[in-house]
Amino acid sequence: MPPIKQADIIIIGGGVVGTAIARELSRYRLNIVIVERQPDLAMGTSKANSGILHAGFDAHPGTLKGELNARGNEIYRKLEKELDLDIRWVGSLVVAKDEEDRQALDELLERGKQNGVPGLEILPPEEVLAREPHLAPDITGALWAPSAGVICPFRATIAFAENAVQNGAQLLTECGVNAIVTENGKVTGVDTTLGFIGARFVINAAGVHADVLSRTAGDDSFSIKPRKGEYILFDKAVNYLVNSVLFPTPSKVSKGILVSPTAHGNIFIGPNAEDVADADDLATSSPGLESIIAGARKLVPGIPLQAAIVQFAGLRAAAGSGDFIIKASDAVSGLIHAAGIQSPGLSAAPAIAEKVVHILQEQGLAMEEKETFIAATLPRVHSSSLSYEAKEKLIETNPLYGRIICRCESISEGEIVDAIHRPCGARTVDGVKRRTRAGSGRCQGGFCGPKVTAILARELGIPVTAVRKDSRQSYLFYDKMPVECEVVSHD
Repeated sequence: MPPIKQADIIIIGGGVVGTAIARELSRYRLNIVIVERQPDLAMGTSKANSGILHAGFDAHPGTLKGELNARGNEIYRKLEKELDLDIRWVGSLVVAKDEEDRQALDELLERGKQNGVPGLEILPPEEVLAREPHLAPDITGALWAPSAGVICPFRATIAFAENAVQNGAQLLTECGVNAIVTENGKVTGVDTTLGFIGARFVINAAGVHADVLSRTAGDDSFSIKPRKGEYILFDKAVNYLVNSVLFPTPSKVSKGILVSPTAHGNIFIGPNAEDVADADDLATSSPGLESIIAGARKLVPGIPLQAAIVQFAGLRAAAGSGDFIIKASDAVSGLIHAAGIQSPGLSAAPAIAEKVVHILQEQGLAMEEKETFIAATLPRVHSSSLSYEAKEKLIETNPLYGRIICRCESISEGEIVDAIHRPCGARTVDGVKRRTRAGSGRCQGGFCGPKVTAILARELGIPVTAVRKDSRQSYLFYDKMPVECEVVSHD
């Protein structure tokens, strides 16, 4: 059967790593196809993580995590303006509670220096409490990292993809990969639910499924264990509790239960770390949530549970080595792995992209830069941040910006329509949420959800019954009852 498409490079996975790689490769004269099994981008690890741009002091020097974290953090400072990313450079504190913790801070400080992290210093308790007055008072000090920040991970993923598409890349959603196809020890393409797509190179950025797909190509060199982390998000009314990202001293498997602001002014607590067998297990549990509440209250005793607005879980792709797996396959020519990307994967994503480009060059791919590369993504309207006069002018141009759909987050119909019609536009209710924050506030879409559904149906030219919440079968309405109701008489 002939291929439905022919590409130079196929990238498997529409998460932050896959899309960052696509954006970096779109600088060159290459035919790039991104394939994503879900209806939208950022639906795996990239939609349920801490959203932290780590400074880079935690990873051991000499590892890929140690090499790429601080470099990724540095690149984001340029990307913030180019891609209109939602970032707050709030810094982070690793808090010590006893002498053993205090010694751990010295070790983290030394690691950070070796990894090239700028501005690190250990602060005495009184200075830490002056910065964070709601911290538990029984602290012995903290490691301050001014280069850390918080980012909207959905926005980053979507912005990378949008810019890649602006520069000629193609995105195929609802395109699951059944197998990586090889012939005589070399990649020839991928077998997908839409048909065969031919390619000279395949980049495996499939998250928790990366090891399964690698084995379809005959490469069983690594394994991935899904590691679940649960979170609780709080209303913006309690954002006074923390000013920076607050960590406990880390364990061998986790950075611990943290308390952190978000890029949009909420706070959250979590995550825990539980290895699970099911790569699609996103359930929260009472014991899990109780564990993150207890851990967070060790840092900030006054966590107000009555202000919680949503709880959720995400999966991290934990490799057996504990490090990122970014390399050309030793078993199959043309297969490049970007796997095992757990924390600090979001922070390192732009640097991972640079490394993958370098690997492709080493593998013999000709890389001719485009003179027409567009570095900046299309501008977005942030109507809630505009002055009254600017809003008036905007509404005169397009009255839809004067109709507020999401009252919690002050999101207008104009912003939602724009999110639907942009490159890589929203096709689901949660796709609108990830792009605009409509439905992200206190009511979690209880009021605006039906309006967003109606707007999607109108703008996409589909019936309301065809609108989905998020995943492939998450239809919100039926055009008829699936079975007739039997009326039972009690006379």
